[in-house]
Amino acid sequence: MKHSRTNRGIIVTLNGTSLKKGFALGFIGFMLVFLLSGALTSLKPEYRITSKSINELTNNITGNSFIHLLGFENRYFVQDLPEEAKPPSVSSLFFKAATSINPEDPRSLLGRELPGFTLFDSEIVVAGEGTDYTTMPIESPPPTEVLLEEREASIADLEGADDQPDQSKTPPIATTGERKVVYIYHTHTTESYLPMLKNVKNANSAYHSEANVTLVGDRLGKALEDKGIGTNVDKTNFMKKLNEKGWSFTKAYTMSRPTVETAMAGNKEIQYVIDIHRDSQPYKITTADINGKKYAKVAFVIGGKNPLHDKNKQLASELHKRIEAKYPGLSRGVFLKDSPGSNSLYNQDLTENAMLIEFGGIDNNLEELNRTADAVADIFSEYYWQAEKVNAAAPEKK
Repeated sequence: MKHSRTNRGIIVTLNGTSLKKGFALGFIGFMLVFLLSGALTSLKPEYRITSKSINELTNNITGNSFIHLLGFENRYFVQDLPEEAKPPSVSSLFFKAATSINPEDPRSLLGRELPGFTLFDSEIVVAGEGTDYTTMPIESPPPTEVLLEEREASIADLEGADDQPDQSKTPPIATTGERKVVYIYHTHTTESYLPMLKNVKNANSAYHSEANVTLVGDRLGKALEDKGIGTNVDKTNFMKKLNEKGWSFTKAYTMSRPTVETAMAGNKEIQYVIDIHRDSQPYKITTADINGKKYAKVAFVIGGKNPLHDKNKQLASELHKRIEAKYPGLSRGVFLKDSPGSNSLYNQDLTENAMLIEFGGIDNNLEELNRTADAVADIFSEYYWQAEKVNAAAPEKK
């Protein structure tokens, strides 16, 4: 009997000890979960785990690599891959996903260390002739005093500003009539070109209230009208409005947005919205020689923060392809910008047919810009009328 009672005491003692340990472990686990949750929620937004951070993590895996990964389980997925497509290195994928560093792109490392280097943190969606990461479009904000200062335009270099596009070609068969289907505006309204300005040599000073990118917009609008495409060119000086409100240059798109929204709300016929800019790259990068004539190159810029950027990329890529087929070397390509150094939205969320086009650089003259505007109108009109035929032939949805 005594022995039996001893065993029961041991069992009761052991059970009590187990309960205490279980309670202690449960309490510790609860506290760890509480502390971890508190740490995660108290982190700065950029360090928290969100759907955006997961998306950025998976962005380091290319489409082909992802299909190869799926193919490890089901070979059906890899059937449509190009024959030259090689299986990804698992260690390389893990390294890129864990560190966000791409060994093939030094910018992924240097961009975190060098001040201002993130301004070049853009993706080349489609590369034109001579395009690489050293020749990408550069948005160079002017000093505040430059925005407030007026400069004298060189009248000699502005000869031809009022010239009309070549009228010798056959008049358009089709026309939009009274409908204005294209809307052109200029967020960085005062962006100018050095050949238009007297006694100005500094690229950071290439800004003017009249001799600026609106001249390009005017020419493009006239060329589109001659192709039968109704166009409205808005020359609102958004830089002047910035100064009046005391806003910084970085708020330019915030300033231009209401104007675009009002235009679209007031004219339901608008199908395409084009924002015209000027690049800050030098002459040799922004100029093309086509059949013995100089043209100012164009570049299509897409905002990565824009939820419609896939549609915008599709349109820009198609126009780039058509430009290169007819005017080889004229397009520098299509670029996706999504970095802290840029707006990365560009009002392109307002419509899937929004475009931001850089026309030339600081050293291009008006003659070169006019040629390019006419060429872009030529290509866009072909695209527009072909798209209209397709839409007209499509069966109506019931």
